[in-house]
Amino acid sequence: MSRTDTRPDPVEAELARALRAGPFHLALRAALAARGLALHRVQHRLAQRGVHVGVTSLSYWQQGARRPRRAESLRAVRALEEVLELPPRALTRLLEPPTGERTASRPYRAVVEESGSLGRLLTDLESPADGGLHTVCQLERVRVGPARELQGRASQHVVRAHRDGVDRYLAIHVGDPGCAPERVRVRANENCRVGRVRWSADSAVLVAELLFDARLRAGDTYVFGYGFEDGTGGPSKEYTRGFTFPCGQYVLQVRFDPAALPVHCRRFTQSTATAPRTDRRDLTLNGRHCIVHLAEQDVGPGLLGIGWDWT
Repeated sequence: MSRTDTRPDPVEAELARALRAGPFHLALRAALAARGLALHRVQHRLAQRGVHVGVTSLSYWQQGARRPRRAESLRAVRALEEVLELPPRALTRLLEPPTGERTASRPYRAVVEESGSLGRLLTDLESPADGGLHTVCQLERVRVGPARELQGRASQHVVRAHRDGVDRYLAIHVGDPGCAPERVRVRANENCRVGRVRWSADSAVLVAELLFDARLRAGDTYVFGYGFEDGTGGPSKEYTRGFTFPCGQYVLQVRFDPAALPVHCRRFTQSTATAPRTDRRDLTLNGRHCIVHLAEQDVGPGLLGIGWDWT
């Protein structure tokens, strides 16, 4: 008696996985492989539906070198779903930002400061307008010393690449008044190494290139840790983190020296460095451990921080 082989087709299984998890270019590549269609045949079938797209564009889309963004390109993707016999929105949904990342991005130099010094440093490090990374979660620990100075900070960072080829992260340190950025030390703690470092003495800004141990593909996540040792500035009164893209989860912890404790701590947000502060909320200092913290979900582009009063 014969028995039907019910094992799943590995090609179809890979297509189902790619359509479920993405990213878009891998799903498109899997669909083309599953249907056995060359790009020129796909182009021809699209043209029969009144949709005209070049073979070069299709090739870029499946390589991840480009993403369909314009209205006519998204129309072509919807037609691709028909040509490749996929469920409606199987591909188009992979072009939408994940939940919690639907807020528009904002250039970092616009978020953090308006003087132009940060922009010059980023340009010197050949930073693209889009760094290619979204923050999945970040834990940041800040230390304030006995002279009320910002001694340093350390970050544990989880990121996800939204394009191929990302292999670095640019970390920005903004010191307090009196900071000497040329004396600030950069530490690569985990899964990265320090590359080029640039600073501006006029605005107490330092930018450090952190090089990954791998080149990421779209959809890959990466965990790395780094820190800055400062201690060169005057009394610190706040710590602020800027976000260019929405962040899934952010935790900020500030530890004070027992000899110098603030009398009042508060959380705040800003859309840019020059905008009014909003969403203020008092925070409680843990007296035993001299720590204050905030924990936020789905942080939008802008500034988020903790401020404190010494008297």
